[in-house]
Amino acid sequence: MTRAFGLIVVGDEILSGKRADKHMAKVIELLAARGLQLGWAEYVGDEPARITAALARAFASGDIVFSTGGIGATPDDHTRQCAAQALGVPLALHPKAEMLIRERMQDTAREQGVPYEPDRSDNVHRLNMGVFPQGAALILNPYNKIPGFSVGDVHFVPGFPVMAWPMIESVLDSRYADLFTRNAVAEKSVIVFGAMEATLTPLMQAIEATHVGIKVFSLPSVDHPEYGRHIELGVKGDPGRVDAAYVQLIEGLHTFDAKLGPELVR
Repeated sequence: MTRAFGLIVVGDEILSGKRADKHMAKVIELLAARGLQLGWAEYVGDEPARITAALARAFASGDIVFSTGGIGATPDDHTRQCAAQALGVPLALHPKAEMLIRERMQDTAREQGVPYEPDRSDNVHRLNMGVFPQGAALILNPYNKIPGFSVGDVHFVPGFPVMAWPMIESVLDSRYADLFTRNAVAEKSVIVFGAMEATLTPLMQAIEATHVGIKVFSLPSVDHPEYGRHIELGVKGDPGRVDAAYVQLIEGLHTFDAKLGPELVR
């Protein structure tokens, strides 16, 4: 089975609408630039039981998963603890994470013109941001040095896009370059007027049965600003097989006397 790329977005603020999720669109963009695609995504609020269950599924899936949010040290940040629980391992302060967090605290003190006090209670508390499931590897954070972490193929980054996106990109480029373009997807479609999806379903099924690795998609619209009521019907998959599947699609549409509009290639 081919491994998929997955995304878990953690945070009540997303589900309540206080903040709009920007991660999924960006992850899709980062993957597409490398000939890859997102296989699934999940949104989870700040409820430990749900986060633990989502992460347990991610660890068991064998997929390559990015989890954003909840790795800070405030009371509503549960992702680090939930990851450890899902794995059945203890939490531990990562030595290099401790070093990087202390460096960040020193930098902040220097910028503010105050002495660095390592034993001050708030500084001690900040070290919790380096407490990860035992055996985790670090993901370096070029923005403020506070790292994320990886356990196998599940990667944890902050919820802030300015930090998360370069960290995700670095993981892709350092860990998965061998997958780039291997699963590249081509897509061809055509605008179809005056046809019903149910009528076209046998044609769609026949194409998928004939062309292994090709998916047929149907995107109906009733109020498109340019095309009005129509169906965008297309094929996507292995670039070497898309052309033949598309030829069968167009030939099949002609047998229905369907009125065809513009062709789209992505």
